[in-house]
Formats: sequence, C-alpha cells, structure tokens
Amino acid sequence: MKNIGRFFSEVRTELLRVEWPKFNEFVGATVVVLFLVLVFSIFLGAVDRVIMWIIKWIFAQTI
Repeated sequence: MKNIGRFFSEVRTELLRVEWPKFNEFVGATVVVLFLVLVFSIFLGAVDRVIMWIIKWIFAQTI
C-alpha cells in the first residue's frame, strides 16, 4: 500500500510540472484534428466507392 501512495504522490508532482496548452492553442489544435479527420474520411470514402465500382465492373464483365 505504501508503494501505491508513493506512486500517486509522484503522479501529482509530475502533473504539476506539465506545461498545459493555452486555451487558444487547445482550440486551434482541436480544429486542425477535426479538419484532418473530415478530410481523411472523405478521401477514404471516395477510395472505397471507386474500388467498389471497379469490383462491380469486373464482376459484370465476367458473367
């Protein structure tokens, strides 16, 4: 039990040393992440759609 208390004490000490981002930095980073998620989602959806069309075309040609 002594080790657990020491662990949490050290965790608290380390958290106090962390330099947390300012609110504007946090919002800016969040906007960038959300934008990139949107862009990659659209890209992957488009690639999926193209591959689906190609596969349907291939199977339509072989029947």
